[in-house]
Amino acid sequence: MSFELKVKQFIEEEQLLQQDDHLLVAVSGGVDSMALLHYFVTTKDQWGVRIEAVHVDHMLRGEASAEDRAFVQRYCNKYGINLHATAIPIPEIKALENGNSQLICRRERYRYFGEIMQKTRATKLVTAHHADDQLESVLMGLTKNATMNSMQGIRPQRFFEGKSLIRPFLTVTKTEIREYLQKLGLDYREDASNNKDDYVRNRFRHHVVPLLELENPRVAEQVSHFTQHLQEDDAFLMTLAQDTFSKIMTRNNRNLYSMEIEEFQLVPVALQRRLILILLNYLYKDSNTIQSYALLTSLLKLCDATAGYAEVHLPEGLIAVRSYGKLTIHKKELCEGPTSAENPIISTANRWITVTKGVRLRLVKLTELSTELLTDTAQLFYFDASKLTLPLYIRARKEGDRMLLKGMDQPKRLSRLFIDEKIPLNERNSWPLLITQSDEVVAVIGVRMGIFFSTTARPNDDTVLIVD
Repeated sequence: MSFELKVKQFIEEEQLLQQDDHLLVAVSGGVDSMALLHYFVTTKDQWGVRIEAVHVDHMLRGEASAEDRAFVQRYCNKYGINLHATAIPIPEIKALENGNSQLICRRERYRYFGEIMQKTRATKLVTAHHADDQLESVLMGLTKNATMNSMQGIRPQRFFEGKSLIRPFLTVTKTEIREYLQKLGLDYREDASNNKDDYVRNRFRHHVVPLLELENPRVAEQVSHFTQHLQEDDAFLMTLAQDTFSKIMTRNNRNLYSMEIEEFQLVPVALQRRLILILLNYLYKDSNTIQSYALLTSLLKLCDATAGYAEVHLPEGLIAVRSYGKLTIHKKELCEGPTSAENPIISTANRWITVTKGVRLRLVKLTELSTELLTDTAQLFYFDASKLTLPLYIRARKEGDRMLLKGMDQPKRLSRLFIDEKIPLNERNSWPLLITQSDEVVAVIGVRMGIFFSTTARPNDDTVLIVD
C-alpha cells in the first residue's frame, strides 16, 4: 500500500477530518513535519480543508534554529501557505525555572500553538507523530508507569484548546515518511540534538528500538495495531466505568467525592481501575498525576477493606480517607476545626459565627426570629436561656469530654458518641463543640444536641440556635 493511501485510510477510519476544516500544521522543518505539511498542501482540495502552518524556534541551537525557521518560511512562500512563527528563549526560561528542558519546550511550544489556534480560529492542530513515536512512547510508558493509559500510547486525536489535535501519521513509520519525501525530491532539516543520548526518548530510539527491529523489522507497525486495539477496548470499558462511576460515586459540599466501598468491591477489577482513573481525571489536570501508578495502587489498596480507618495523602492538598466502610476524598483543610481555641457567640450580637468549613451558627431571641434568617438547610434548636447561661463558646474536643443527652441519667463520653455516630477518626479531635462558660459540652455541632435543646419550641424556650 502506498504512503498516501495508508495515510488516507487512517484519516478516514479515525474520522480525523471534516469538510471545511481549518488546519494549523505544526512544522519544525524536520523530515516528519515537512512530509506532513507537504501531504496536506497536495491533498487539501481532496479533503476540502484549508491549511496554515506554525513554527517555533526554541533558540537552543543558535544560528541553526534560525535557519530552520527560514527554511520553513521559504517552503511556505513557495506554496502560498501562511506561516505563523515565533522565537521563544527557552535557555532563559530554563535558567529561571531550573526545570526540564524538554518539558519547558513542550509547554511553551503548545502554549504558542494555542494562541495561534485562537487567533486564526483553526479547528484542528495537526502534528507529525508517527508509528516509531508510538513504539517509543509505549516502551517509555512500560518502564515508567505501566498503567493502562500509558500502554495505549499516543492517541489519533485529543481535545486541545477547546478544539482538536490530530495525528494523521500514526500508522506510518519514519522510514516510510523519509522515502515519501525522497521520492518527491523534497528537502528537510536535520536537528543535530536528535543524535544525542541526552533525552530518554533518544536513548530508546538509538539503543532499544534497533534491537527490537532486529527481531521484527515491522515492530513499529505491530505496536501501532496493538495500541489501536487497546484504545478501542478501553473506550468500551471506560463507557461502562463512567456509567458505574455516576451510580456509586457522590459529590457533595463537604467532601469532594465519596462512595460506599462495598459497592466499589462488587465492580469487576478491570472497571475498578478505570473508576480510579476517572476520579483522578476529575481531581487533577496534570497527566503525570492522573497516570501515576503509585496513586492508582494506593487508592485501590485503600478500597481492599471496608473495616478500620486508613488514609492516603494525595497531591495538591487532598486526602483520601477510608472510614466506616466509606471512601471520601476531600481537602485536608476540611478536617480542620475552629481556627481559635474559643469563639464567643453572644445572643445580643445577633450575628453569624462560622465554626468550621460550610457550617455557621447564630443565636437569636425567639421573638426576633424571622424567615429572612432562614435558608432551606437551616436547622432550629430552641432553649431556655435561664437554664443555659449565655454566652456560649466553640472549642475542639478535650480528653474526658462528656455530654448529657435526653433520656440519659449520666453524661455520655464524646469518644463513644463519635464512634456511635461514625465520625471519621481524623475529624474527631477538631470537630466543633458548643460549650458553656463553665466548659460544659452542650452540643456536638451537626451531630447531636444536648439535653438543653429541642427541635420544637417549649413553653419556657425564649432563644433559638440556628445551625446552617
